Amino acid sequence: MKNKRCIVTGGCGFIGSALVRSLCRDGAEVLVIDKLTYAGVIESLKEVEGRYLFLQADICDKEAVTKAFSDFNPTTIYHLAAESHVDRSIDSPLEFVRTNVEGTANLLDVSLKHYRKTSDFLFQHISTDEVYGALGAEGYFTESTPYSPHSPYSASKAASDHLVRAWHDTYGLPVVITNCSNNYGPYHFPEKLIPLTILNCLEKKPISVYGKGVNVRDWLHVEDHVSALRLVNEKGLPGRTYNVGANSEKTNLEVVKAICQAMDEFRPLDKDSGLTSYYDLVKFVDDRPGHDLRYAIDSTRLKTELGWEPKNSFDEGLRSTIKWYLENEWWWGPIRNNRYSGARLGGAK
Repeated sequence: MKNKRCIVTGGCGFIGSALVRSLCRDGAEVLVIDKLTYAGVIESLKEVEGRYLFLQADICDKEAVTKAFSDFNPTTIYHLAAESHVDRSIDSPLEFVRTNVEGTANLLDVSLKHYRKTSDFLFQHISTDEVYGALGAEGYFTESTPYSPHSPYSASKAASDHLVRAWHDTYGLPVVITNCSNNYGPYHFPEKLIPLTILNCLEKKPISVYGKGVNVRDWLHVEDHVSALRLVNEKGLPGRTYNVGANSEKTNLEVVKAICQAMDEFRPLDKDSGLTSYYDLVKFVDDRPGHDLRYAIDSTRLKTELGWEPKNSFDEGLRSTIKWYLENEWWWGPIRNNRYSGARLGGAK
């Protein structure tokens, strides 16, 4: 690992920063490329400050990306830079097409030229289970499940997956793809369900639940995702896709209830709050357009071929995540005050 030179795109995002922290702790040489959009939080890398190189750049900027490859001479790239929030993709779909599709194509083009010069390189593309569409009450997504995206976000990620495969099949670029279920954990930008619910509890703001809260997701702790990404990078077969999930299915309402119950324990309400439980803050709102009912991942390939297993149970991981937010207002406070206050997104029709 100490000789591996890693570019991490989107390294100031939620999953990207967790990966960078892990790589730096193990002595890898890391170049973070991040545009620092609203969700790029460089403070998420405070723990490993001074142990990585940083380039603020747009992955669509061919000149900047080409120079970065030339100067840094990477042996691998973990490509995580993406617009990733479904609600925002409903409001601004073309931003998702530009970053997720055009940006990925640009990275592939630069990576291929680099690979042809060095012959020692792997392009790892980090994607989502949302490319597969929605499941009914039974069944799981496997690596052979046909793509059926339903939102501008998932459609743009599906397109990027296809481009990565095309660069492998057409040009011989060594690539691996991972499609992952919903992540949670520390440093999660507070527009997503779990951190948003935690902070709304703290501020006693309404907790909006889409529809009846019956939509099901498979929840994976971000540290378990990072361990899978690194294992795939080390041992995955070029051209292969690996699904990553924890077999931890919860409805959105179950997740919200669990957070409220933990908050009742960790931060008991004052008698004058007018609330008997944080769950009293829950309100049901109109559902998201095109809201997929259920996602569930079959990680058999990753487990049997590479020996991966998640270590964090959902209950323990959620409680530790809640405690992290309670103890780290230095990180989320400025975001909440200056970048995103919790307003609903994705209302465009």
